[in-house]
Order: sequence, then C-alpha cells, then structure tokens
Amino acid sequence: MPYQHLLYDKTGPVVTLTLHRPEALNALNPALEAELHAALDEADADREVRAIILTGAGRAFSAGYDMAPSPEQPRSRLDPSGLSLGEYLKVWWDNDTDNVRKLLHLWQLGTPVIAAVNGWAMGGGFWYALACDITLASEEAVFGQPEVRHISNTTFLFAALAGWKAAHRYALTGDHLDAYEALRLGLVNEVVPAAQLLPRARALAERIAKVPEPSVRLNKAITCMGLQAAGLYGGLLLNGVLSTLAHASHLPLRDELFVAMRQGGMRAFLEKRDAPFRPEPFGPKAQG
Repeated sequence: MPYQHLLYDKTGPVVTLTLHRPEALNALNPALEAELHAALDEADADREVRAIILTGAGRAFSAGYDMAPSPEQPRSRLDPSGLSLGEYLKVWWDNDTDNVRKLLHLWQLGTPVIAAVNGWAMGGGFWYALACDITLASEEAVFGQPEVRHISNTTFLFAALAGWKAAHRYALTGDHLDAYEALRLGLVNEVVPAAQLLPRARALAERIAKVPEPSVRLNKAITCMGLQAAGLYGGLLLNGVLSTLAHASHLPLRDELFVAMRQGGMRAFLEKRDAPFRPEPFGPKAQG
C-alpha cells in the first residue's frame, strides 16, 4: 500500500521502515503513527519477510509526539481551554491507553523489529526505540524525555530495562542521555558509527533470517509473552492510567509556556521549557 509519511523498502527478507517527516524531525502525528502500524502489519503478514528495521529520515529517529499546532490540530493537545475537566481527562485517557496498545503491538508481531536510532529519539520516539526487539544506536543518537518538564509521563519500559534508579535519574529530570549512556544502562544493544548504522542493522536482520521462521517467532514470543505474564503488561496498563493523570495535571507553568508559544511559536515554547536545564549532561549535541 502507498504511504505518505513513511518509506517502505523490501529487499530480500528484510523490510526497512523509515519514518519520513524530516522537516519535523519525524515527530509522530496521527497520520504517521497510523501508517507505521499499518506498515508493521503489512511486513508481518508477508511470509517472505523475516525481520523489520525501523529508522528515521534525516537528523532524527523521531522527536516524539508532535505538539506543534497544525490545520488539523490548531492548538496544543496540552491546552485545556474550552474543555470541561471530564472532557480533558477523556482526551488523555483515550490518548494514553492507546499509546500503551501501540507499543505492545510491536511485541505481538511474529517478526522481530530492529530499531536503528540515527539521531534524536525523544519522548514517544524514545519509547518506540525501547519497545523494539533489538535496538542499535548511532554514535550521534540522543535519547530523552524532556516533555516531563511541561508535565508528561515516562514509560515503564525504561525501569524494566534499566532498573528503577536509572529510570528515576532521567524520568525525574527530563535530561538527555547519549548513545553510550544508553548502552551502559541497557537501553540499546550496540553503538556504531553513523555510517555503519544501517549496514549493521541489515547484517543483523539477515543473520536472523537464516534461523528457521518458527524458531524466531516462538522465541520472540517466549520473551515477550513471558515478560508480560511476569508483570510487565500490568505495569504498562498502569502506566497508561497514570499517564492520563500526568498529562491532565495542568498548572500555571503550562499557561506560561502557551503564552510563549503564541508569541514565538514552538521554538519559543521549547526554549522557555528547557533553558533552565542547560547545559544538558551529555554535551553540546544534546543542546541543539
């Protein structure tokens, strides 16, 4: 099927999905996310496909969920103006419980998904990288959840992979972490030079393709279903409920950020939010 915001490339037994909104750092809007999940299902249903690579076009894997106003969404989803408390909570309940379902979709596929993180992986983009079966990172990759600074949520996947102390270090500050810190914490499998990222992901995907399909499918299920049975699924369900409360906990600080946005756009919003936290712990590339 044709895709507008995503590139679908099938070469041999490997499909490469490239998030393709480079002008927006591959920020996730409803259209892109719908295409991503349709493409995952398309690849998973193709019996010739033995592995999927997920990456991003340009400077980013994905900058996370798109907060910028658009013709389809003229104001930020964070803005409760004109909504009753019940309506505002319902907006975030639908959003956050659906986000959990989308992350778990990657686990329900029989085909393994390899994330090739080529640059910025923020917020929801970071979560998708964590949810993939294997994650490779370019030396230029930068991870983080800076949205907690305007009242948002982390993901239980962080604590499940890195432990709760490490998860708190970054979930409670929104600080960025570079590829080598992500490797140290167990959030990625390997760090490679930028030019080698996709070739390395491709080589790994082709290596998986040499293993009989039932073995790959069932061994992925052993891991993913076992972790869910051991409690990860319950943790993610609770994650969705508490994310709703986080997003709906509107404070005067948010109003100040909206004033900045109205006066100077999304860049002004981010500058007001993040300026007090600079310099970031992992150097100049995390300050751009």
